[in-house]
This record gives sequence, C-alpha cells and structure tokens, in this order.
Amino acid sequence: MFPGSETVPDAVVAAVKRVPDVLECHLMAGTADYLLKVVAQDTDDFARIHRQHLARLPGVAQMHSSFALRTVFKTTALPV
Repeated sequence: MFPGSETVPDAVVAAVKRVPDVLECHLMAGTADYLLKVVAQDTDDFARIHRQHLARLPGVAQMHSSFALRTVFKTTALPV
C-alpha cells in the first residue's frame, strides 16, 4: 500500500476530500488501494482534473482510469 509511512493514507484522504470533482472515495481490498468516482465534462476536463489534482495526491505511485461509455442501469433503491 504505502510502505514506510502510516500517515500517507490519512494525507491521501484529506487531499481527496479537497478535490471538488471527486464524488466518492472508497478504500479497497485487492490490487487498488482506493477507488475514486470523479465527475468530468469530457476527456479534456478529466485530463485537467488528473493533472491538477489526482497526479499530485501524496504517496500515489500509479493510477488506472476507466470511463463509463453509457449508463445501462442505475438505482439507489435498496431491496427491502
């Protein structure tokens, strides 16, 4: 994750909270440490967000980005 520093994850979370384009941040199990849901107008806007904010997050060694091409299904209803 972040070898050699217990404070880096706290610094990442604090920095992510300051990025207005980040809608969600999830601590993950598996190969990725965090999953961020980011809103952008288009790919140029995402490039700006990446350059100005995401690439500057403390302790980040690498990032992988994926884009939704189309929303097929979305709900917030819980199956109660």
